[in-house]
Amino acid sequence: MLGSKKGNSVFKEDKKKQRFVSKIENESYTEATAFELEKRVEELIDTAKIHKKSKELGTENRNHSLFFAPESEGKDFSDVLKDVQKYISNNYSVLITDNNLEDAKEQMKRYIGKYVMDKRIAVKGMDGQELINALYSEMAEYGFLTKYIFGRGIEEIDINSWQDIEVQYSDGRNEKLNEHFDSPEHAINVIRRMLHVSGMVLDNATPAVLGHLSKNIRIAVLKTPLVDEDVGIAASIRIVNPQSMKKEDFVRSKTATEQMLDFLSYLVRYGISVCVAGATSSGKTTVLGWLLTTIPNNKRIYTIENGSRELDLTKYENGKVVNSVIHTITRDSENEKQKVDQITLLDMALRFNPDIAVVGEMRGAEANAAQEAARTGIAVLTTIHANSCESTYRRMVSLCKRAVDMSDETLMGYVTEAYPIIVFCKQLENKERRMMEIMECEIMPDGTRNYRTLFQYIITENRMDENGKFIIEGYHKQKCSISKSLSKRLLENGMPLDIIETMKVKEEPF
Repeated sequence: MLGSKKGNSVFKEDKKKQRFVSKIENESYTEATAFELEKRVEELIDTAKIHKKSKELGTENRNHSLFFAPESEGKDFSDVLKDVQKYISNNYSVLITDNNLEDAKEQMKRYIGKYVMDKRIAVKGMDGQELINALYSEMAEYGFLTKYIFGRGIEEIDINSWQDIEVQYSDGRNEKLNEHFDSPEHAINVIRRMLHVSGMVLDNATPAVLGHLSKNIRIAVLKTPLVDEDVGIAASIRIVNPQSMKKEDFVRSKTATEQMLDFLSYLVRYGISVCVAGATSSGKTTVLGWLLTTIPNNKRIYTIENGSRELDLTKYENGKVVNSVIHTITRDSENEKQKVDQITLLDMALRFNPDIAVVGEMRGAEANAAQEAARTGIAVLTTIHANSCESTYRRMVSLCKRAVDMSDETLMGYVTEAYPIIVFCKQLENKERRMMEIMECEIMPDGTRNYRTLFQYIITENRMDENGKFIIEGYHKQKCSISKSLSKRLLENGMPLDIIETMKVKEEPF
């Protein structure tokens, strides 16, 4: 039995061990002795495997590791985290502060593993690698939030307090997480790490901060003293879905009809300014993003976004850029000379000779600069928070007044001239999104305004089914034709007559 294993024995590599085996072979031993020897061989093989694993981790010369009995069993994870954070900060802080350092992730994991092994640390319910990964995630990433921030199908993470976190999904679901931070201090530390990416500082001097994690992830944060001490922090992490929506997706989900979408894309193509209005999570940015993808490659686009970039309109074919796009973002700074706002970028836009300018969202005084640009002949696309198509104009007026001291009537004349088309989007009670209305504001020869509802979503019933699910039934309908003045403008901008005719409602026979 022993002889059959001799050829593969780990002793073969060592002459002393060979002499040891030869001596034993020459002795008369019992079956029990043979069994003990085989057991010893297996133990040495296991030891060799451990040595190989330790070598991979860079700790082959250590006499103790996670593979041996730890000195501390069931230590609290938060205590271990504090110890490891202190160790890394004191010895390898560059791995945390320098985002450009190559292999920083692997280096930090290696040093965390080294510390855990040296101290023979164990946490109940975690094996060695799980502990190292969890420590790394807490220190260099965003803890349990990481998988939600960078996961698919998630639109928003709402942190109501350190122990109350909700996730909103793209399909309308809202879920409270069982996971939470360990304490208010833990929550603040993780959020500070997020804000570090955009160079923002969260402290008692600046307890309200806006920042971003990447071009499609925005974060708004409040900390004490703006929220209670036992809450610690409140934050909203908004994730703009990177998936590019197609016309078929909007039609399939009943957000809008094919006719409505074609109508809007034709307007933008032929130089008409459009404002997409709605509340938070109504789908404004998604609609705007799709509209921009329909613009021909020979049209020059200039985009302006606040703080972080959500739009990505550059098109490639065979490795070459085939369209003409300039993406810009604002830069915030306490130093006024270094600050670059949307008004400055809109001023620059006119010098770049764009066919279409895009203002990601109108929130303040930039609304006045945007309407000024739209009245120069450039098509301006933008979004705004408003309750309806008609109220959108009043909201624009109030934003413009932050920049200029003019009468409401004068500004109303400006914004209705600048944006003849308003699109109103809404998230319904059942979390489904609908394009509720497309409206044209026609300015009459005497200066009065005629609001024309071109398309409308008509709700026929709201009810609950037997499972408690909210059901909303309705349909989209084209209600009015575009005005003669808009028809004339489109014709002058190059739109074929047969397309203009599709924008007119056929009279129903009596």
